[in-house]
Amino acid sequence: MSGQETVAPQDRRPGRESREDRRARYDSDDVTSLRERVADTKWRRRLAARRSTNHAYRVGVGIVGGVIVAFGLATIPLPGPGWLTVIAGLFVLASEFTWAERLLECTRRQVSRWSDWVGTQPVWVRVVLGLATAAFVYGILVITLHVVGVPDWVPGWVPLWR
Repeated sequence: MSGQETVAPQDRRPGRESREDRRARYDSDDVTSLRERVADTKWRRRLAARRSTNHAYRVGVGIVGGVIVAFGLATIPLPGPGWLTVIAGLFVLASEFTWAERLLECTRRQVSRWSDWVGTQPVWVRVVLGLATAAFVYGILVITLHVVGVPDWVPGWVPLWR
């Protein structure tokens, strides 16, 4: 056989889509991307009619989306919606940029795979995962309060560094 073997479609793992299949799905008329749906709106067509406003809008979307993603990445280890903020920033970026839409799709696929995997595990594994997550978040919170300091509004009975 040659150095490059192709895998027949029936031999692929179920639920796994090849790069060519994904590209063909994006290029087909069956799928309307977020970017295309936004581009089809009246206000977006008006902005796109002039090159200067279109460019300024795309730069603005890039800056706003980038700031949201950066803020989300910075807050991932802290208690709160770090990953949700990153995904929200990707949604903003995906309204104008194809690469962000593909990254958002990949993120959706990975979260779905993780959720499916966790859902098939025994209860004890899910409990251990939950406890490990809670311990990690608690540890990050204690370290953050130790480095930054405990705010004055925290009651005195909280056993942290003052």
